[in-house]
Amino acid sequence: MSEESLQGIAWPLEWHIPDDLPSQLATNLVVQHTGHEFILSFFQVSPPFILGGMEEIKQQLADIESVRAECVARIVVAGTRMPGFVRALQSNLETFLANQEDVGAEEER
Repeated sequence: MSEESLQGIAWPLEWHIPDDLPSQLATNLVVQHTGHEFILSFFQVSPPFILGGMEEIKQQLADIESVRAECVARIVVAGTRMPGFVRALQSNLETFLANQEDVGAEEER
């Protein structure tokens, strides 16, 4: 079948997440784009391990030249699919924020 003949036909999706698929914590995100796709690179930054008294800690912090951001996942999204992804993220963010406000209001009581 050609791609045009598939338009307008919808099949139900069966969402499957393998049990052994690791979940990674992402503390940073870099978004890049080309003419046809978006590249989402997720990074994890772990703070440096610092011990000692206050003066030792200050010196260790002053000696740090950089902190490594480790890429834990990289996803390429077709440009045509990105608006739907953004809408899904925005909707979920709004729900999350509304729930946070509800929790905050209950904690104040």
